[in-house]
Amino acid sequence: MSVLNIISRTAGSRLSLARQRPMPLTKMFSNLRFPRRYSSSSVAMPVSATLGSKGLTSKSVKKAYPAISSKAAGYWLICTSGLIFGIVVVGGLTRLTESGLSITEWKPVTGSIPPLNESEWQEEFEKYKDSPEFKQLNSHITLDEFKFIFSMEWGHRFLGRCIGMFFILPAIYFWKTGKFNTTVSKRVVGLTGLLGLQGAIGWWMVKSGLDEEQLAERKSKPTVSQYRLTTHLGAAFLMYLGVLWTGFEILNENRWVNNMKANPQKVTQALATLNSTALNKTRSISLGLLALTYLTAMSGGMVAGLDAGLIYNTFPHMGDDYIPSSGELMSPVFARKEDQSDLWWRNLLENPTTVQLVHRILATSTFFAVLAGHMYVNRNKAVIPPHAKHIFHGVMGLVTLQVTLGISTLIYLVPIPLAAAHQAGALALLTGCLAFAANVKRPRPQTVNYISSMMKEQLLKSR
Repeated sequence: MSVLNIISRTAGSRLSLARQRPMPLTKMFSNLRFPRRYSSSSVAMPVSATLGSKGLTSKSVKKAYPAISSKAAGYWLICTSGLIFGIVVVGGLTRLTESGLSITEWKPVTGSIPPLNESEWQEEFEKYKDSPEFKQLNSHITLDEFKFIFSMEWGHRFLGRCIGMFFILPAIYFWKTGKFNTTVSKRVVGLTGLLGLQGAIGWWMVKSGLDEEQLAERKSKPTVSQYRLTTHLGAAFLMYLGVLWTGFEILNENRWVNNMKANPQKVTQALATLNSTALNKTRSISLGLLALTYLTAMSGGMVAGLDAGLIYNTFPHMGDDYIPSSGELMSPVFARKEDQSDLWWRNLLENPTTVQLVHRILATSTFFAVLAGHMYVNRNKAVIPPHAKHIFHGVMGLVTLQVTLGISTLIYLVPIPLAAAHQAGALALLTGCLAFAANVKRPRPQTVNYISSMMKEQLLKSR
C-alpha cells in the first residue's frame, strides 16, 4: 500500500484519526508501491544530497533535480520576503512625503550613486525645477528641502536594487548547486522576471507625473496616475506573496522529511490530514480570503493615488448618510465620451468619492469574511491542523488592527505615521492569510512520493 493510498484511506476528521490505533510500520509499508501516476523515477535526488542530513540516503533514487529543495533556499526566500515588506513600507513613506517625483531620470546603473557634493546637488535641483511638480506646487522649496525628498526617492530605488542583488545572486548559486527542485526552479525564474518588470513599472509610474501632456489629459495636478501606482503596488504584493509562499512550502516539506526518521507515524498522519477531503472547504476559504484581502489592498492603492482619504473623514457615515447621493457617486464630470458610455467605470476608478466608498465596502467585507472564517475554524477545529488554527487566530487579530488603523487614518486626515502603518498592516494581513493557506494546502504528490520511498527504505533496513 502506498503512502498516497494510506492518506486517502486515513483522511477524515482529526478525531477519527485520533481514535485509530497506530498501525505498525511493518504492516503499513510491507506492500509499499509507488502509484502508477507518480513512479519512483520522478523522485530525483536523495534527501542527503538535498539537505545534507545524515542517515536519510535513498540509493534507489536517481540523481537529477532534488525532490525537496534545500532548507537554506527556504530561509533565503523568507529573508527576501522580509526585504520586500520593508521596501513596500519605504515606498509608502516616499509617496506620503510627496518625494516620488524628485528624481526626474531613470538610470538603473549610474543612478545608484547619489550626489556627492554641492555642485552635483545643484545639478539635480535644476533638473527638478523643470518638472511640473516644481512649477505648479513646489516652486517655494529650498535646496535643503529638495535634498530630503530626493533622498527619500533615492533610498527607495537603492533598496530596490539591493533586493534585486539579494534575490538574483543566491538564486543563481542555489540553481547551479542543485538546491532547487523543478517546481521551485520554475517559480524562481518567474519571480526574477517579475522583479525586473517591477523596476520598469516603477519608472512608468513616475513618468506619469512628469509628463505634462498626460497630466493635462487626466486634468490632474502633478501626481502619478492612480492606475500606475496601483499596478506598482500590486506587482510588489504579488512578488512578496510568491516568494513567501515558496519559502513556506520548502520549509514545510523539509520539516516533514526531518521528522520522518524520528516519528514516521506522526508524519503520515499529518500528511493524511492535509490530504483529507474534509479540508477542501477550508482550503477554498483560505484562498478566497487571500484574494479578497489582496483586492481590498489594491482598492486602497486607488484611494492613495486619488488622495481620496482626504474627503469624507468620518466613519461609518459619508457626510449625512452612510452612502453619498447617486449624483455624486456617478458624476457626469468624469465621463470623457460624448455619449457617456464610460460613465460607470470612470466613476468607479477615477471619482474619489466612489473609490473611497468601494474601499470601505471591500474593507468591511474583508473584516466580516475573516470573522466568519474564524467562526468556521473554531467549529471545525477537530479537522484543521493545530498550527493552522493558531495562525487564523492571528489573522483575526490582524484584520481587527487593520480596520482600526484604516478608520483612524481617515478620521485624522491621513497623518503619515498612521497611513504608513495602515499600508504595512495590509501586507501583514495578507501574510497571515497566506500563512494559513500554506498550512492547509495539499502536499505536492512528488513530496508524498519521496517520503514514501524513505519509508520503504527504513522498512527494508529494519528487517
